[in-house]
Amino acid sequence: MKKHDNIYAKALSKVDDFKFDESVVDVFPDMIQRSVPGYETIVHTIGELAKVAVTPNSMVYDLGCSLGAASLSVSRAVNAASCKIIGVDASEAMVERCKRVVQTFTLPNPIHIQHDFAQNIDIQNASLVIMNFTLQFIPPADREALLQRIFDGLNPGGMLVLSEKIRHPSLAGNELLVDLHHQFKRDNGYSELEVSQKRAALEKVMLTDTFNEHETRLKKVGFSDVVMWYKCYNFTSMVAIKA
Repeated sequence: MKKHDNIYAKALSKVDDFKFDESVVDVFPDMIQRSVPGYETIVHTIGELAKVAVTPNSMVYDLGCSLGAASLSVSRAVNAASCKIIGVDASEAMVERCKRVVQTFTLPNPIHIQHDFAQNIDIQNASLVIMNFTLQFIPPADREALLQRIFDGLNPGGMLVLSEKIRHPSLAGNELLVDLHHQFKRDNGYSELEVSQKRAALEKVMLTDTFNEHETRLKKVGFSDVVMWYKCYNFTSMVAIKA
């Protein structure tokens, strides 16, 4: 049974920067479902995209795998013994929990979970790389180099699935999307205090780009096409394709 997210339910004298510690890991499934519109659709569709992208005897990398939802979606979606899936997360608490989650299933394609930063991973023989709401937590100065490593490690025809919270170019348009997202959270049971304190906790940690910034950077490192396949409010998922 999912634990209820009430991390920000009480007024805090000081709101610390958000981090994926044990308290977040405990409530993560509830938090993500109530905070990210369309999360289940995105995870399911990553499996559908894997059916297109994954080739026999290739690697799949899930960078920022959290509790393994995207990795599990891929493992179940593609033919048995098609690929090896490497899940990586920078949070030790998340990795330990994810290992326990993955071990509860008999999977058609193996998933190996490791504790590391996405920037340190050597991408090789990859048909699919997933960054499901991960790049936004990586320092902006490191993003292009990481995407270049991903591109270089993808096989021809390989895909990068990149899901992100994005920033609208205009201030008024961005505030409209932020307001709609906050109402989404209220509709899912979060109080005004929770919405406000969570926003403060993320302010210096989650640094968002516009879709145009993402597209420009992805094409700069070599991707031939960038397809936005999902968008709701200020949340999007896109596929970058290597020709």
